[in-house]
Amino acid sequence: MKSRCPVSFPSSSSPFPENARSFAHAPLDSGVADAFFQITQAKVWRGDTLALRDFSLTLIHGESVAILGPNGAGKSTFLKLLTGEIRPEADPVTCCRLFGEDRWSLEEIRHRIGVVMPEEVARFESYEVTCDAVLSSLRGAYGRTRDMRFSRAEKQQAQRSMERMGVADLAEREFGTLSSGERRRILIARALVHQPEVLVLDEPSTALDFSAALQLSSTLRSLLGAGRDLVLVTHHPGEIPPEIDRVILLQAGRIFADGEKRKILTAAKLSELYQVKLRVSWSGGWCDVRPA
Repeated sequence: MKSRCPVSFPSSSSPFPENARSFAHAPLDSGVADAFFQITQAKVWRGDTLALRDFSLTLIHGESVAILGPNGAGKSTFLKLLTGEIRPEADPVTCCRLFGEDRWSLEEIRHRIGVVMPEEVARFESYEVTCDAVLSSLRGAYGRTRDMRFSRAEKQQAQRSMERMGVADLAEREFGTLSSGERRRILIARALVHQPEVLVLDEPSTALDFSAALQLSSTLRSLLGAGRDLVLVTHHPGEIPPEIDRVILLQAGRIFADGEKRKILTAAKLSELYQVKLRVSWSGGWCDVRPA
């Protein structure tokens, strides 16, 4: 039975407050015309902790990347930068731009970057209807769509997104009755409903059993094969699909290594990154990492 609750959300259409100043002082590489994220020489604080330091990175359209690093390396902070939720420390040498802009609204970024994080599952009531969970993304909400109105075009948009993820047959099911793998694919459908330019997946296989993880891997490969720009954050090198060729390693708030997958995912680099001796082998474009 459908049970919907009204909810209100603060507007996120206004730019960041004045203390989040523009960072246009520092020049960026003007040759990277297709960059959707550029940051140079940045410091990022999380409370009293310096989470990222001397951080410079460019991500471009048409190139999917994987981000790896141990706990505390700065992955979560990087994601908040990428999705426009936080800003680096204001400094004349620092520049931070999303889609070529040094000022943006969260509402705009939400339409241009689709994000899937494991903790999103807990934001839906078990009785939420699955199609409502997908539709609510169009209002920046998490389910609870009773007082929301959606056009026929928006409903068709949500339907197409679920069809792409192979979950259209779950549209009328209650969210709480879905398996972990089905919920993860629903979250991806929800992230894609805006037809974003970039899809960000944060540890997408968390809490999935072996079968669900394999299904998710197939889903990711389909998205990559369709030309979707993907930023994959993971703890496990073995989860990186063959279609992703660029890998970025984070360590202690810095970029430890960045480049072609086979040159970055080496026994020497990964052993140093994780402080444990490892060996690496390759098969069909997949990386297998085991204790040495």
